[in-house]
Amino acid sequence: MRVRPPTIETDRLLLRQWIAGDRDPFAALNADPVVMEHFPATQSRAESDAFIDRHSALIDQRGWGLWAVEVRATGDFIGFTGLAVPVFDADFIPCTEIGWRLAVSSWGRGYATEAATSVLSFAFDELGLDDVVSFTFAGNRRSRRVMEKIGLEERKEFDHPNLPGDRLERHVLYGLRAENRSS
Repeated sequence: MRVRPPTIETDRLLLRQWIAGDRDPFAALNADPVVMEHFPATQSRAESDAFIDRHSALIDQRGWGLWAVEVRATGDFIGFTGLAVPVFDADFIPCTEIGWRLAVSSWGRGYATEAATSVLSFAFDELGLDDVVSFTFAGNRRSRRVMEKIGLEERKEFDHPNLPGDRLERHVLYGLRAENRSS
């Protein structure tokens, strides 16, 4: 059954389904070594397009996922924010993860926090989730700061099973349970 995906609006941002015009700027974002500093590698155009195709289909199927983020005042695409279901072997899986990836030009403006706050509300208020997690390379201070700003608390460090021996192997898990949300 195809579900009509919601559009989430904040004061400055629009979180929406992916469109064809997102492909070029998203490929540039994924090829940027600064943006991808805390990932094993940058992504090729084919990998970037496959990401859009996969996540667009998931949004169509279930009505939520990793949404494209657009600045409302300009219409500029700046990256993604949303929810995903990670698939790897860890003691906290299954879970629903909140995540984001934004272009460097949008950093330092509070966009990640604004978008993630609205997605977190959607997760708890619309989807009725009991728990939302987020994780990143332990040295990724920018993402950890966003996690803390949106109310997630550090739970533990873990070695990411898909990155054995890699410089990025050590990750940190944050989370928030519905009953611990602040009003």
